[in-house]
Amino acid sequence: MSSKLIGAASIIFDSEERVLLVKHSYGRNNWDLPGGKAESNESAEETAIREALEEIGVQITVGEITGIYYDPTYDMHHFVFLAQIVQDLVPTPSSPEILECGFFNLHDLPKPMSDFTYNRILDALNNNRKKQFHEIGPRKWIE
Repeated sequence: MSSKLIGAASIIFDSEERVLLVKHSYGRNNWDLPGGKAESNESAEETAIREALEEIGVQITVGEITGIYYDPTYDMHHFVFLAQIVQDLVPTPSSPEILECGFFNLHDLPKPMSDFTYNRILDALNNNRKKQFHEIGPRKWIE
């Protein structure tokens, strides 16, 4: 019996309410939230913290969970947290997996981006969210 996969991502806004995104160096070179797969004996919260440090070289504090997303294709649960950068550290690509990173206005998000990434950002912005758990279908690409 295989164990379920867990992933975690962070939604980090700056003082101008722009969202922090990273551009992957693999696949479609798409823009995404900082995050990734959990390692063994690691909580989703610990995964979000480690991935932010590995991908963009910043320490974060993890806050409210904004959604849990189940991907039946990979039998994986993705946890998404609001997070803040500790002190005034500037995010910088710090992994071969990341080509660029930056803060983007919600009305001018970079492409390509999957609908999964876009929907997680929208869910984080919804202060009236009633539903935390979502099942996701195959990715659609916003090009």
